[in-house]
Amino acid sequence: MAPLHPHRAFWLIAATSVMVLFASAAPSPLYPVYQELWGFSSLTLTLVFAVYVVTMLMSLLTVGSLSDHIGRRPVLAVALVLLIISMILFVVAGDVGTLLAARALQGLATGAAMGTLTATTVDLQPTARMGSAIVGAAPAMGLACGVAVAGLLVEYAPAPRILVFEIILSLLAGLLIALLVVPETGQRGGFESRRHLAVTLAPQISVPRVVRGAFLASAPALIATWSLAGLYLSLGSSAVSSVFGVTNHGAAGLVLFGFFACAAMTSLLITGRSSTVKSAFGYPALAAGVLISLSGVLVESLPLYVIGSIVAGSGWASTFLGAMDNISAATPATQRGQVYSSVFVASYLAFSAPAVIAGILVSHIGLRDTIIGYVCYVLIIALIGATLTVVTRRRSSGAVRGTDTVAGETFPRAEPVARS
Repeated sequence: MAPLHPHRAFWLIAATSVMVLFASAAPSPLYPVYQELWGFSSLTLTLVFAVYVVTMLMSLLTVGSLSDHIGRRPVLAVALVLLIISMILFVVAGDVGTLLAARALQGLATGAAMGTLTATTVDLQPTARMGSAIVGAAPAMGLACGVAVAGLLVEYAPAPRILVFEIILSLLAGLLIALLVVPETGQRGGFESRRHLAVTLAPQISVPRVVRGAFLASAPALIATWSLAGLYLSLGSSAVSSVFGVTNHGAAGLVLFGFFACAAMTSLLITGRSSTVKSAFGYPALAAGVLISLSGVLVESLPLYVIGSIVAGSGWASTFLGAMDNISAATPATQRGQVYSSVFVASYLAFSAPAVIAGILVSHIGLRDTIIGYVCYVLIIALIGATLTVVTRRRSSGAVRGTDTVAGETFPRAEPVARS
């Protein structure tokens, strides 16, 4: 079977990225249904969320760089098979234990897939601009469609606990078959010894020295954006139902859809801009959006909350893309799997840890106070990131001003000689 042209393979990998995140978000609108059906507590609900995050992080920490050694396709194939099995568990779930098992397996599969999918996207990108757009838009679009479609099916479709997972299962099976014609883009150097294999699979977050500066400078952007995504996916539905009185699952899903859909649209529109422009727009939009959304919660205005979500979604995409552009520019092709897995470790820690803490705090201090505290946390991280970006940019400009370029080579600029 002849491999696909790289441009077509690029779009197939983009679709796979969307579907993995679609599957990740799909169970969220069903949690109230499970809770009512099986009568478990909010603590158990937090555990269901946490087990997914823990297993996903374990996967990222252990097999994140595996595709740099054995190729991209084998890792993606195993991840898709695990995702399909997790969808089957969701379909047959009749108690909390099976739900936990399904979510845990889904976490393992998502962790194995995300870093590899991002590396493959960059490997196959027709242009750097298009690759950047898809890296930013795919996660947002997957999450947006996941919460919206699942919410609508829960509200209006028959067998809401089953249908969405059957649909996802079918689409994943098609993508698994299509993977057979995707060209291999990763190195297949294998391992020098068993010790080399053991060291590679040992839980670790490792960033090559050449990438560390860009990674550390971008860390606040990753933390701020994914913490905000965790806020919307963990407390968003509760805010929409408790504060604004929206009990329709489909409508609640569409409200969350607004945030992620705007993020995806912004990713496509801003992709041609430099990382400096993206950060300069992203941080202020992120801050303004969360403040407007918080105002909507405090005055119980749903339109204000939706407007804030749209603005915040735009800031989310711009800030995240600016960070990813800086990291991608510094990453060697042979270490993309390792670096992007480390990116998602940082991102999903930021996504999950505050959300779990917020889920616990809601029962103690209430929803509004928890949201206020969460927003303050996101704003502080965004302020740190914006400050660090400005400082880094000034240092870079100073370094450029202190050099001269002659015949393509860069030399330190000579200081003028004082005349007596």
